[in-house]
Amino acid sequence: MYGTIARLHPKADRTDELYAYIRRMESVPVPGFIASYLFRPDKDPYDKATVFLIALFDDEASYKANADSPDQNERYLELRELLEGDPDWMDGTFEGLGGA
Repeated sequence: MYGTIARLHPKADRTDELYAYIRRMESVPVPGFIASYLFRPDKDPYDKATVFLIALFDDEASYKANADSPDQNERYLELRELLEGDPDWMDGTFEGLGGA
């Protein structure tokens, strides 16, 4: 699997909107998309509200095709309106290590 982990800083009082936006995006048909997750730390490791978005795709090619698509750019602009600044993205390979 291939995908991204993004650090997001929601605008004040917009975290619920961010969660709703991510849930809506789960239903958008994107070739190769597997799933997305939001991780909300118990304690913010930064001086402001922080959530992490994880997005998983079948492979790097489908991830990059989505990232380069005009439709994804439009979705990104909607996401960006909910954030204090641009996300920090870390793209790479996800490997299952087993477990329950």
